[in-house]
Amino acid sequence: MKMPVALVWLLAFTNLLLIKVESNNAVCNNNNFKLDPRPHSVSILEFGAVGDGKSLNTLAFQNAIFYLKSFADKGGAQLYVPPGKWLTGSFNLTSHLTLFLEKGATILASPDPSHWDIVSPLPSYGRGVELPGKRYRSLINGDNLLDVVITGDNGTFDGQGAAWWEWLESGTLNYSRPHIIEFVSSKNILISNLTFLNAPSVNIHPVYCSHVHIKKVLIETSVDSPYVLGVVPDSSDNVCLEDSTINVGHDTVSLKSGWDQYGINYGRPTTTVHIRNLILKSPTGAGISFGSEMSGGISDVTVEGLTIHSSRVGVAFRTTRGRGGYIRNITISGVVLSGVDTAIVADGHTGSHADDRYDRDALPVVTHIVLRNFTGEGIGLAGNFAGIGESPFTSICLSDVHLKTSSESWVCSNVSGYAEDVTPEPCKELMSSPSSCFATVAESYYSW
Repeated sequence: MKMPVALVWLLAFTNLLLIKVESNNAVCNNNNFKLDPRPHSVSILEFGAVGDGKSLNTLAFQNAIFYLKSFADKGGAQLYVPPGKWLTGSFNLTSHLTLFLEKGATILASPDPSHWDIVSPLPSYGRGVELPGKRYRSLINGDNLLDVVITGDNGTFDGQGAAWWEWLESGTLNYSRPHIIEFVSSKNILISNLTFLNAPSVNIHPVYCSHVHIKKVLIETSVDSPYVLGVVPDSSDNVCLEDSTINVGHDTVSLKSGWDQYGINYGRPTTTVHIRNLILKSPTGAGISFGSEMSGGISDVTVEGLTIHSSRVGVAFRTTRGRGGYIRNITISGVVLSGVDTAIVADGHTGSHADDRYDRDALPVVTHIVLRNFTGEGIGLAGNFAGIGESPFTSICLSDVHLKTSSESWVCSNVSGYAEDVTPEPCKELMSSPSSCFATVAESYYSW
């Protein structure tokens, strides 16, 4: 007996998808990092630090890093942080360094803005994200570094973000809020076995980086924290994020690549990313999002094994007219949703502009998106797809998606693709020829 044509396409589609996912596993499985002890190690105590939660230790951290910089050509060095509460303002790291937080050690961010440096905006953004002009430097910084490890025995970074959240909501911020950790133009970065609490804005932000591995982190903040994000790979490549739990006020994982004409001109995409085995909660945002600042492009991303619960949105693709750039060759599979208002969102009308100099004719492209093996209970809306009239979203491909919804199932406009084995029944725009989905996966595979 002959198999239905659609089933033949689906089997081929599934097999190629599995090949592609396996090929992308190399991003997480390729170990570029040396976890062996560094040949030199010092304790922050040796530089006069006091772990009482009240004494300011910024100078101690700065002096320790300056001292350890001399070991960069001797195999590198480790800065050991023992149990205690180590209050500090922002400080910079150096190459070939391990920052190790012992169990019971907390690096406590100072709530005093004068203890945070002021720096220029990122060139792919052209201004601070929240306010025009400069921005506060992050608590822990790396700029043009190589081979840096931040790890521990479940030590903690506490951003003490409540004051920053209040300043944002009251309109009294002087500059855009800082992050907890930011690496800029750096390579071979490992962040693991740590807890992050109460970030002022973003918890972990690699931007213009290559070969970043983030694993076994717990990131949490209060429900009412405004626009606090978990991990934000930004204009970076070869990024692995795995085996972690993230619970924040806004998007837990958000891939970005610059803002309007600044991101277009900088031209650095986020690409070759593997995300797997995460537990995510975002009461006011998305479990995982792409954009809306994506003007440098986002491509070749494999996501698998997500549990998303008690969130506004499960998976979101966001952009708007004037962004330019693209979101393409994205494969997301093995997603379990519960208590999510909208399971899948693809919105071409989301996000503000850096300034009024953006090009309204810079139309973003969203294409070749594969969403496979989704299950969900307690879902409000299955999907909301709203492309741009002059640049519709194309090749949006759904397979083995089963969602128990409580309201209207799907809302679609300016979108096309194919759906196979999907409940509730998707909108007609997602019921075109399956050939586009087969081509989508094949192109994704052969691009590796």
